[in-house]
Amino acid sequence: MKLPLTIVTALTLAATSAFAGWTQNYDKALEQAAQEKKLVLLDFTGSDWCGWCMKLDKETFSKPAFKDFADKNLVLVTVDFPQGKKLPASVQKQNDDLKTKFQVNGFPTLILVDGTGKEIARNPGYLAGGPAAFVSWVESARK
Repeated sequence: MKLPLTIVTALTLAATSAFAGWTQNYDKALEQAAQEKKLVLLDFTGSDWCGWCMKLDKETFSKPAFKDFADKNLVLVTVDFPQGKKLPASVQKQNDDLKTKFQVNGFPTLILVDGTGKEIARNPGYLAGGPAAFVSWVESARK
């Protein structure tokens, strides 16, 4: 049985987001962060075409040390701009609005916001150094 590409894409996105602890819903992420007293990490990415984004996923986001730190400290939001897959219209609009609001001009861009949506820190481009460098970046932003 062959599934239409949109169904396969939707299932893949849902499985990836649920497994990795990432959401695509910015508003719900802000609510959760406010309730749990966490920061929100916005990962502006081109998940299926941006080489540096894929490298960041592989070298940082997929590692247990990142996942452990994120579970305790962050609400994770993927703000994706894929070229080979189509996002639901509501997600695409949200992502376009966030890109404009935060004036993101390249990928990857990592932005930390508090539960009200106020920007705390920004890292444009690839963040080298794996989970340790990422944790250090977040910790320095909290000070």
